[in-house]
Amino acid sequence: MELEMSSLPKTWILDLDGTIVKHNGYKIDGKDSLLSGAKELLSQIQDEDYVIIVTSRKLEYKELTESFLQENNIRYNHIIFEAPYGERILINDNKPSGLKMAYAIDTDRDNIKPIRIKENPDL
Repeated sequence: MELEMSSLPKTWILDLDGTIVKHNGYKIDGKDSLLSGAKELLSQIQDEDYVIIVTSRKLEYKELTESFLQENNIRYNHIIFEAPYGERILINDNKPSGLKMAYAIDTDRDNIKPIRIKENPDL
């Protein structure tokens, strides 16, 4: 999948379990493990972008989770714990110029699809 986007700084809202790390790996294996393709996706996030990680994990796993993210050089600005298990909904308005301001990408659990971000300075 390829997404054509502007060169403006972006806000990334990323689910954690089943998207970046193995779903419930911290419980099943006693530790987290990155999914294949996660590093490639995360490497496309620019330094000026803002990253929010959302997880349903209980706060008791906060230190374990943040340590794993730090050890694996996964940068984020904010992490939300204890989010509900249900759907995650993003609503945003498009710019009058026609620039699309919201994207949603569904992946199968523990199987992140390759996503390529292509910047278009004309957007």
